[in-house]
Amino acid sequence: MNFKRLLKISLGWASGVVILFAAIAVASSQEKIHIDQFISPETCGGCHGEIFEQWENSMHSLSHKDSVYLRVAQFLRKGLINEGEIQEAESCVKCHTPMGYLTGFPEKLSDDLSKTPEIAIHGIQCDYCHSAVTINQMYNNGLVLKPGQGEDEPGIKYGPFDDSIPDFHEAQYSKLHTESQICGTCHDVKHVVFGTNLETTYTEWQNSPYNSKDPAKRIECQGCHMYQRPGIPATGSTLRPENPGAATDYSDERPHIFTHYFVGGNSSVPGNFNGQDKDQMAIERLQNAATISVDTSLIMQKKLNITVANTGAGHSIPTGVGDLRQVWLEITIQDKANKTSFQTGVLNDKNELSKDAVIFRTVFGDEKGNEVINIAKARQVLKDNRIKAKQSVTETIDLPLVPQKDAMIIVRLLYRGMPQKILNMIPGKPFEPLPIIEMARVQKRI
Repeated sequence: MNFKRLLKISLGWASGVVILFAAIAVASSQEKIHIDQFISPETCGGCHGEIFEQWENSMHSLSHKDSVYLRVAQFLRKGLINEGEIQEAESCVKCHTPMGYLTGFPEKLSDDLSKTPEIAIHGIQCDYCHSAVTINQMYNNGLVLKPGQGEDEPGIKYGPFDDSIPDFHEAQYSKLHTESQICGTCHDVKHVVFGTNLETTYTEWQNSPYNSKDPAKRIECQGCHMYQRPGIPATGSTLRPENPGAATDYSDERPHIFTHYFVGGNSSVPGNFNGQDKDQMAIERLQNAATISVDTSLIMQKKLNITVANTGAGHSIPTGVGDLRQVWLEITIQDKANKTSFQTGVLNDKNELSKDAVIFRTVFGDEKGNEVINIAKARQVLKDNRIKAKQSVTETIDLPLVPQKDAMIIVRLLYRGMPQKILNMIPGKPFEPLPIIEMARVQKRI
């Protein structure tokens, strides 16, 4: 064997060893923990009563109980035979039931979730976030936790204040808890085998103007989502006033206490758990995220230009699982007698969206470039026309005819959390149609 050949093999072996030890280092950065080391949200609520009430029935607290998530995830898991696809479909629990996953049960979606330990069923909860000390990867639940030893020895809880002196547990200031990274560890998701970017909410924020080096212009995830409360959407297009108050029922008032409603854009699930106030907060957020405008200068050429601007979201519209969230344009043209001469983006009798609709979404594909509706099969991104933060897109609509004089053009930007087409495919009790929220609306007479 010549020297160059030997050197090449040696370097390849060495690189493999480096990668192996790096992987081991990441994996071992989380010390083995037991479910009994955590304390329940109800215990936290004994002192942090107002914060507990905000969190209760939020999308964080319901991440393991959300029936839409559970039924859709179980449906997408069935029938898979490719090992890589199975591993991805099984992995939802890593972010939806993080305490259980990190402590050994459930390890996968197909485990008997009815046997999930009591504390773990509460999803993303107090002691999960406030035991976080560092990050080992910025996706797929990369938080590293250091919990105490249960209620008898709760240990240190980490948060945004450097002068807290609580009675029940120790407290320590954590810069991590004031930064977007702590959110990004679950709000960026990669396919566990293929590496496809399935959710990129954190990356979208990271690449946006909100991630400014100028402290006066920088808005972290918390700057919107943990300033919101009823009547105050706290988006990029609205005021985000501080929330004065006390962190506990008996401590001194501070200029700002981070809120814990965590509603995102979900205007249906909290209401199923007596969280109707959070449903309304989600609607308020959606209604302050985008604007639309209509340009009729090419109307005689049977063309209509519609511009959608992302004015309020610190990430793309829509975000999250970009192939499942539905944001689309409903366009109607009526003559002066209110008779409809053109319409697109309407629902059919199955509550499914028409094929001609302009939809802002991510389209995933398999290894051959065929579109897939199951993210477990996603090996590539075929299309992503979502609207980036503080950017706009213009869609040109071809009309079948020139509208009559004095016709009215009505354009609505609509949102719902899941395509009805997928929900209609799931056996068992039919789903109630998910609510459709009007994010923006404009009317213009020709």
